[in-house]
Amino acid sequence: MILDSFRLTGKNALVTGSSRGMGAAIAVALAEAGANVALHASQSVPFAVVQSVAQTGVRHVELAADLRHPDRCPQLIDQAIAALGSIDILVNNAGITRRSPAVDYSPADWDEVLATNLTSVFRLCQCAARPMLARSSGKIVNIASLLSFQGGIIVPAYAAAKGAVAQLTKALANEWAAHGVQVNAIAPGYIATDLTEALQNDPTRSRQILERIPAARWGSPQDVAGAAVFLASPASDYINGHILVVDGGWLAR
Repeated sequence: MILDSFRLTGKNALVTGSSRGMGAAIAVALAEAGANVALHASQSVPFAVVQSVAQTGVRHVELAADLRHPDRCPQLIDQAIAALGSIDILVNNAGITRRSPAVDYSPADWDEVLATNLTSVFRLCQCAARPMLARSSGKIVNIASLLSFQGGIIVPAYAAAKGAVAQLTKALANEWAAHGVQVNAIAPGYIATDLTEALQNDPTRSRQILERIPAARWGSPQDVAGAAVFLASPASDYINGHILVVDGGWLAR
């Protein structure tokens, strides 16, 4: 049955930044599809998210690591493997942004955004891929952005990082696809999360955004979760280095 190829029963997943927003929705969706889940946050995962995962009956663990310091990445991977036995699925969702005109953008903000949104993504991919490559099996799903394709406004570090995540995804797929490890990315459009709260609360920008989206609404974290399950499942075994856009039609406009 075709639905069997979307099931993740017995797989072990690590979802970074799963304390809220898209990360929480992805973690719950993977659990609902049958995967055991390592939930990650910089400090702690809210009880409501943990409970939603626990209610599916899968094994789960909560892990903390500040990914602004990418040297924590090997430790995070080791902790997830120790708790679950392996990592079959890695979802690199954790991300931050800092808004400022490029001419005034501080070196500290640049370094923090690039460390979290790009360097940690590479380090986590690298550390998770070693055991995946050894057993010729694994799924890595990176979270890119519409700004992987466009430049954005007053978010130069975020745009640079997300453009690089898309290219990194392709580069890793080129190396690892022949060895049974699929690396793909999701590029969400304008999703209603804490990260986009400033835009949602700006009447002018919110109106401009909605006017550009053919679906005529902001996306929800759940809109991204289905794409993540697909890319984590056997249904996507022949998809490599793809950037799956989930944007309500923004790029088609």
